[in-house]
Formats: sequence, C-alpha cells, structure tokens
Amino acid sequence: MVKLVAFFKRKPGLSVEAFQEHWRTRHADLVVMQAGLRRYVQNHTHLSGYARSEPDYDGVAEAWFDDVDAMRELAGAPSYRAVREDEAAFIDAASMGSLLTDEVVILDGEVPREAAKFIAFLKRRADLDHRKFQEHWRERHGPIAARVPGNRRYVQCHVRSGIYESGREPVFDGVPMSWFEDTDALRVSGKSPELAATRSDEAHFLAPGRLPFVIAREIEIKCR
Repeated sequence: MVKLVAFFKRKPGLSVEAFQEHWRTRHADLVVMQAGLRRYVQNHTHLSGYARSEPDYDGVAEAWFDDVDAMRELAGAPSYRAVREDEAAFIDAASMGSLLTDEVVILDGEVPREAAKFIAFLKRRADLDHRKFQEHWRERHGPIAARVPGNRRYVQCHVRSGIYESGREPVFDGVPMSWFEDTDALRVSGKSPELAATRSDEAHFLAPGRLPFVIAREIEIKCR
C-alpha cells in the first residue's frame, strides 16, 4: 500500500476549535466518500501546543491506498473535486504540502487510546542521495529511536522514489511518527539518554537546522 501524508495550517482568522471541528466532521465525510481509500487518519495538534506560539502545522492527514494507480483514478472524480473545494473553507492553501510515502514499521507496539503522537518532518543532508538517506534512517537510526523510553510505536514514512527519479525534490524526505502514552510520557522521554543518542545521530543523515514537528491527537475515520 501507499500512504499520502498531508500537512497544513488553518485558514487565517479561523479558531483552532472551528478548524478541528470542520475537519473532523464536514471534511471527513467528504474524504471517506472517495473510491479506493483504504484508511484515513487525522492528526489534530494538541491544544497545549498553542500555549506559547503557533505550531508548525495545525493538522497532519494520512490516507492509504492500494497503489498509485488507485490514487490517480480519483483525479477527475466528483468526490475528489468536492474534497479539494472544501479545503478552502478551513485550510490555508499556501501552507499545504503532501508527500507520497511507503510506511516502514520499526516498533510495532500497542497504542493507548489517548496516545500523544509525535510527528516530525525530515530533510536529508545535501551530500546524501535519497537512497543513502533512507538506508541510514531505516537501518541505523531506526533502532536507536526505537529505544527511547515510552515510545510505544514507531513508524517511518519514506518518500517514494518516483519523485526523485523524475528530477523533483520533495519539500521533506521523510516523516517519522512515534506514539507515547500521553504528553507527560513524551515530555519525560525528552530528558532520556536514549533521546540524546537519537539526536546525536541526526547529524549523520539530516540537514542542519530545526525539525518541524507537531504533537497530535490521532483520530481514525472509518472508511465507507
């Protein structure tokens, strides 16, 4: 299966609460009408993430399809057009980006119902091609990150090779997702030597600079 990861900010002037409600109800109803959609997950940024400043994104969506052809068949469908038209009601179009990815499960543990989900956005080092980046991330970095205390589940979303082979550069090269019991468990993990080891390894494959991220609440929407 392939997974589309989309990330975005809310429409200017729209409250966080109104954004989340519209996305969870009106927009979700439109999304799940699409033929070929196998699974759909919304990640709503925790309200605590707005305490000090605006988070990098207000939402991250995940949509699974059998293959790329199944996604292409949606291009001219009225259901897809309705989804895109509704985005203008709650999403800042200039902020929106998406990545077509392959999911690599590094740690497959049980996820608590009210888990805090940490989602980050990675750019590879300029001197690494995407294959070397993905190899290091999966084989070397993945096992290190999986040892962070409190990390219940850890998944890497690797951007599919097609975009690189076409000569284009994606806005990000990968999206890691980690589930913790709650925000307190996530906070405690940040002080651990295991997380320090994870951060130390980043210089081997990531571009320097701050990693955009969100701490979110995951909501799975049942597909029809």
